[in-house]
Amino acid sequence: MSISARNQLAGIVESVVAGAVNDEVVLNLGNGETISAVITKNSTQLLGLEKGKRAVAIIKAPWVVLVSDENEYLFSARNQFNGRVESIETGSVNAVVHIKTNAGTQLSAVVTNNSVDEMKLSAGSKVTAIVKASSVILATKK
Repeated sequence: MSISARNQLAGIVESVVAGAVNDEVVLNLGNGETISAVITKNSTQLLGLEKGKRAVAIIKAPWVVLVSDENEYLFSARNQFNGRVESIETGSVNAVVHIKTNAGTQLSAVVTNNSVDEMKLSAGSKVTAIVKASSVILATKK
């Protein structure tokens, strides 16, 4: 399967917490990091998601929010990845910020050029990448 989303994180289902309408599925990424996804119960069943099954978390780069480690705030988003900026590709309006988490996971975020400037982002800058669990898409092989 080829898709356009930059962030494709392979893992193994660590847990499924069933809800009335939605389920929370936690993938273990194998490097000490996990990612949570909130998907419909129907999707959980259709994908056969259960503990031990391999799956891929797919996150479009515009859905990743960056926070500078200069500020300490609490966020409601379940997925928070601490790391450093590896590189920045600047476009006319937006930039793609490539991040390597402290555990080695590669993530990309699309933010405005103004945000790059205001946050003083450059290679080596400490950042936290934040992704709401409802912004994570899960995929499996049949």
